[in-house]
Amino acid sequence: MKNDILDTQWVVSPPAYLKERPAEYDGERIISRYVTVRDGTKLAVDIHLPGTDTSDGSFPAILILTPYYRRFALRAGCRNDIDDAPTIAFYRDMFVPRGYALVVVDVRGSGASFGCRDGFRSPAERLDHYDVADWVAGQDWCDGNIGATGISYPGAASDFLASTNHPAVKAVAPLFAVWDTWMNHLYPGGVLLTCVTKNYGQLAVSLDQDRRDLIPAYAYFKDEDLTGPAPVDDDTDGSQLAGALHQHRANFDMQDFAQQMRFRDAGLSDDPDYTGAKISPYHYASRDADASTAYFSVSGWMDGGGYSTGTIQRHRWLKNPDNHLMLGPWDHGARGHVSPWRASNEAQQPYVGAAVLRFFDKHLMARKTAIENEKAVHYYTMGAETWKSVDSWPPAADELSLYAAPDHNLSDGAPNDDNASDVYQAAFACGTGEHTRYDRLYIQNVETYYDDWDGREDLMLSYTGAPLDSDTEVTGHPWAELHFASSEKDCTFFVYVSDITPEGKSLYVTEGVFRALHRKPGPNPTDIPATGPTHTFNKADAELLVPGEPAQAAFELLPTSYLFRAGHRIRVSIAMADTDHFTRIPDGRPPEVTLFRQADRASRVMLPIVRGN
Repeated sequence: MKNDILDTQWVVSPPAYLKERPAEYDGERIISRYVTVRDGTKLAVDIHLPGTDTSDGSFPAILILTPYYRRFALRAGCRNDIDDAPTIAFYRDMFVPRGYALVVVDVRGSGASFGCRDGFRSPAERLDHYDVADWVAGQDWCDGNIGATGISYPGAASDFLASTNHPAVKAVAPLFAVWDTWMNHLYPGGVLLTCVTKNYGQLAVSLDQDRRDLIPAYAYFKDEDLTGPAPVDDDTDGSQLAGALHQHRANFDMQDFAQQMRFRDAGLSDDPDYTGAKISPYHYASRDADASTAYFSVSGWMDGGGYSTGTIQRHRWLKNPDNHLMLGPWDHGARGHVSPWRASNEAQQPYVGAAVLRFFDKHLMARKTAIENEKAVHYYTMGAETWKSVDSWPPAADELSLYAAPDHNLSDGAPNDDNASDVYQAAFACGTGEHTRYDRLYIQNVETYYDDWDGREDLMLSYTGAPLDSDTEVTGHPWAELHFASSEKDCTFFVYVSDITPEGKSLYVTEGVFRALHRKPGPNPTDIPATGPTHTFNKADAELLVPGEPAQAAFELLPTSYLFRAGHRIRVSIAMADTDHFTRIPDGRPPEVTLFRQADRASRVMLPIVRGN
């Protein structure tokens, strides 16, 4: 596998390990059937077994629990090279030839499975995961050891499975998956991520109801040779599949569902206890129970609206000594390399797959992998274009405060003026385009991120620092502290950090979004570790602004690891809208905001600076 990433921080790097671990089996056997769970619902399950010899014995099993079709039916006369399982091919091709049984499940209300989805990752679905694991553990082709993994929704499903504490589940690898669904996915910073709720909702309808007229909007599923979910083996006339699809018509509506959860503690109108906690892995995780399950959490610096934060929070909260974390130069799912300084944009999933294989080899096959001789955390620094490793996250860092200063400068010295400010009229035309960290979340094929970022700050309130004297590594969790007055009772802040090259080109680095309504400080739930300033986001703590009166908001930005090179400048830009992805607040009334830069009201961004690493 060609690879431009430096791998010196591993005893055995993932690509090197894969070279030492060639395929052991040719071909596969596929068994497809229904498994009945505790409430009588029948779930469609595919079992991919290594080799073609039925006497090959038993294997450790890896579960993939997905709403994106375990396998497609194929059009008569389709081309010879079509893969009927594109959503799971990454796992199949990595694990099955190397001696694992791969078990892929259409979750209830999706694919060929019966039932309906009464919510996004419902409690009933979590119990299904236990029942499927119990069935797998009892099969003669399973040696009693089970792992689970997956990207995004299936990744969170592996979290939910681990929380059931099934004794056969020895290791899970949640990939690019949430910990706190409300914050990481639906309401980053308390602001509805409309591009996801709208477009993901349509994707769910397209797949769950097999709406071929809607499928072409989604790059991963629009191949005309793929003709809906594959029936199980004994459904020869397709009647069971038809019955399952009929039941899916009762599935929840993503937009309606999300809009009822405007606060962290807000529940559904017909079920007030059904809050964002019920659809979040953190709500069910038990430190004591999960200590028996090895975890390998993976995310990337361009992983959606908060997936990297959730991945870090999961890692920090769990207490399993075999708990590992990898943060790479990746988008959601590691489809591509996102560093603006990369040597190439080749697919990154093989890198992730090799790392996960190594992890499962240790915990499900008891192979010698040298993981125990490595530090628990590996992260990639963009700009330096190299991997680094530390014992715990975040790495030790100094806090560098950069203050808003006169003439739109950014200064490392605190202001001493008693009456200084800048006035900004919000531009609701501000947007971040179609090649952003958010667009991959609803199955869009983005290859180059923020390639049109240069010039977008022209509509924002920006402050730019002096050229840096030396290379400066920002690694960890930046945060912003804004002192302001608004003409409206509520508003949203979008804070961006950019890298300005000596030629004057602006490169996107990271961002943070925050709704002023939630500015009152308060704790996270106890099982969501703080990675910056915290707020409850509960309805009781919401507080409207008083127009014209000073207020303060402190909030975290998305984590990153980025090397600003000597001679480059750091820019901080503030917008009040991202019209391409988020709901506008207040709708139709762009606020005029006064940003204070005074001795007692010093607006700043804090950057974690890593020295000598």
